[in-house]
Amino acid sequence: MKPRIAMLSVHTSPLAALGGKETGGMNVYIREVCRALAKQGWLIDIFTRSQDNSPQVMVDQPAPGCRTINIEAGPRGSMDRREVFSVLPEFTQGVRAFCQEQQLNYALIHSHYWLSGWVAMELARDWHIPIIQMFHTLGRMKDAAAQDPAQREASNRARAEQTIMDIADRIVAATPLDRLQMVNNYQVNEAKIAVIPCGVNLELFHPMPKQLAYAEVGVPPNKKLLVFIGRLDPVKGLKYLLQALCELSKMNPKLVQELCLAIIGGDRESHLQALREDIDCITQIKDIGLDDMVFFYGPQAQERLPAYYSAAEICVMPSLYESFGMVALEAMACGTPVIASRVGGLTFTIRDGETGFLVPERNPKALAEKISLVMEDACLRHRLSHRAQQVAQSYSWETVADQLVNLYGELGVSLASNA
Repeated sequence: MKPRIAMLSVHTSPLAALGGKETGGMNVYIREVCRALAKQGWLIDIFTRSQDNSPQVMVDQPAPGCRTINIEAGPRGSMDRREVFSVLPEFTQGVRAFCQEQQLNYALIHSHYWLSGWVAMELARDWHIPIIQMFHTLGRMKDAAAQDPAQREASNRARAEQTIMDIADRIVAATPLDRLQMVNNYQVNEAKIAVIPCGVNLELFHPMPKQLAYAEVGVPPNKKLLVFIGRLDPVKGLKYLLQALCELSKMNPKLVQELCLAIIGGDRESHLQALREDIDCITQIKDIGLDDMVFFYGPQAQERLPAYYSAAEICVMPSLYESFGMVALEAMACGTPVIASRVGGLTFTIRDGETGFLVPERNPKALAEKISLVMEDACLRHRLSHRAQQVAQSYSWETVADQLVNLYGELGVSLASNA
């Protein structure tokens, strides 16, 4: 009997379209890791909160040997992640009932984000199996990046994260900095933490011919494209990119007239609503006619993203906090240089001056200067592009899966022992 893994992703489904309010890198991570593990022969059930009319059990989703199981808990439809904690007992009971009805036994729980970690603790008490936890982001780090009280995380998040760290058998950190942030901000046994980088689907993300990519995404004639990809969240720093374009209009007005910006994720009205309190930014945007430069494409299927990356001269990530930054890795695999904030995992994913550039966060002028530098130097863009693609080749999801399997083995769970 092959071992079966319970993969928990409570607040967001790995099958959801990317770029929505609660969908992003974590969705990609779970989907791709499950695919890679399933190829090795593991059986995986992904438990997530039902948000639509999908059937409870979605077989072979996202891959053969891997099922997505939708558990009803709370109202049908999306919920703000800060409100999901209130329905976790209902979700947990739904998982228990499903497993009892189906007579399922699991070898290990692999949970993602703190909400799933809470459920994992409850289930492990009944099932007496080990827990591997990946937080993806940390509450105390997100609070440090918050720009006003309304952007702070749920008040119980950090306490819950501490409890999960106490109980989990192993914790996965995406970078050495991610591990260090856990050690510095929580009381955690560092020996529990394994550093396993995120990956990229190298079969999907690779360079496309420029003209083909232009045609697919609809780049206006005689324009050069910048791309921003991220969900609607102030921590992604979109307003600093828009402010950087305003700065660029002062330092290099001719270049600004040649540029356009594609924003993937969310929608136009939502982004403008998120920026509504920054009157100076909105005024400057109108003054330089930014409405004519910016294209809001909304959430996109992952299969569509390589065209946007390949069409773009630069991928810009002005984030205030990133535990890893998978968008950067996807862009690099497509040969697109990345200009990003010098924060979190981006300092490991991006090699400054080699695959792109890092700038201080919340610094539109520095961002504008690097955009101008890269756009004005075709030889530099070519060098960054070539090296970015080279570096990305070492980040396959198969490599990530192999490292996770080694971690499973440390807990006595392996394909051989369960054959």
